[in-house]
Parts: sequence; structure tokens; C-alpha cells
Amino acid sequence: MQLIDTHVHINFETFQPDLDAVATAWRAAGVTHLVHSCVEPSEFAAMQAIADRYPEVSLAVGLHPLDMDKWTSATAQTIESSARADSRVVAIGETGLDFYKADDQSLQAEAFWQQLMIAHRLHLPVIIHCRDAAAAAAQQIKAFQSEVGAVTGVMHCWAGTPEETQWFLALGFYVSFSGIVTFKNAHQVKASAQLVPSDRLLVETDCPFLTPVPRRKERRNQPANVLHVASYLAELRQEPLATLAAQTTANAIRLFRLPLDRPTHSTVSESTG
Repeated sequence: MQLIDTHVHINFETFQPDLDAVATAWRAAGVTHLVHSCVEPSEFAAMQAIADRYPEVSLAVGLHPLDMDKWTSATAQTIESSARADSRVVAIGETGLDFYKADDQSLQAEAFWQQLMIAHRLHLPVIIHCRDAAAAAAQQIKAFQSEVGAVTGVMHCWAGTPEETQWFLALGFYVSFSGIVTFKNAHQVKASAQLVPSDRLLVETDCPFLTPVPRRKERRNQPANVLHVASYLAELRQEPLATLAAQTTANAIRLFRLPLDRPTHSTVSESTG
């Protein structure tokens, strides 16, 4: 059984002391590929160094909507040139909209649009962060697809309602679930996870954040825990873990056009976890 963690931040300082051990753990859990998302372009060099160490790591580059203080007239060009220069870049992001306590909504929308433009030009998917902004994000994607052209991607770490989930499915997007879906009171997330078609479903950790049940006492999440996310989703959707793992892996390979010739590592049996 193989799994792909489609959203990690293992460049964060919390992983520096023991990243080799973290890699050993994800390989033992059957995680054969990871997509390393980007908060801001200045961290891209550190992400590249990680991908040099671990060939199963692919990269994304973008600017997070909560980092608009770092958006300048040159940021879009930096993102695009970084994406063009490294063949390991498989997506633009994470980008999107976060209107929770935000007073910079128009700037977020501008940066989001510019990153959609980059993704469109480079024929890459986008990794979208969306908090308290589902209607605005859906409207902006719909407008972009109408006025500019095709763009696709993933609603990462999704926590929206079933109705909101349908909006993004209708726009051709994938939906990725993190440890949030395992939380006791995440009722609307569980409902959304049950309705996503199997060919649009992805799994992620968003580590070091959002450690899933049953590892909630561990302050630092890690890629190996995507197995717990997948196991919970399989039970929730009433399908075998092996089936969900195979489907989400195939979906990630298709969306991100992941190279199949990169090294893979030993996988675990369906009973693990």
C-alpha cells in the first residue's frame, strides 16, 4: 500500500533536529511521495535542499494569503521564475484567500489572481488555502476560468460545508482532507468528506500542524500520520483502506503529474495503523 502526503511543511524549524528520522517514519508508513507546499518564496531554497536530500519530495512555490505583507510588485515574477527553474515544482501555492480577521481582502484577491495567472501560463495546478472565504474564492476561480482560461488544483486542508465543497467540485477542483476530519466535532468536514467523488479525493497532513486522532497528544504532526488520515477517511466512507490509498495516490499523481520514476520505499500492509 502506498500513500502520498499532498501537503507538508517539513522545512519548518521543528523538523531540523531529526528530519532523517521523520523520513524513516514516513517511509515505514507507506508514504512514497510528498508535495512540499510554500508559505513564501524566500523559503524556496530551503525546500529545494530538502528535495535534494529526499528525492520523493516534490515542490510548490507561492505566497500564502496571510503573508500579504511580503507581496510586492516583484513577487509574482519571483514565484514564476522559481517554478520555471526547477522541474520538481508541481504546483503553485499555497495561495488563496483567508478572510478570518483580515483587513487586506482586496490585496489577497490581487495576489491570488496573479498566482492563478502563473499556474495557467505554466500549466500547473494551484494549492488553495481557503478560510472564511469560500464564496469569494469560488467566484474568483469561476471568473478566471471564464475570462482567462483553464486552471485547476486542490482545496487543501478542506474544512468547508458540503454546499461549499460542491462549488469547488463543480469548478473541477480536487479536495484534500487533513487531520481535521478526525476531530470529534468536525461534523461538516466529515459530511464533506463523504460526498467528494473518489477520483477527486486527496489526503494530507499539513504538518507540522493538525495532528490527527489518535496522535493528537503529539504537538508536532509529521508525514507518517497521513496514514491515520487515510484510515479514518476509509472508515468514514465505508471502503477498504487499500482502495482509498490506491485511489488518492492515483489522484495525486494525476493532478500534480508526479514523476513515476522517482525512488519509492517499502510500504506497509493494509492492517497497519
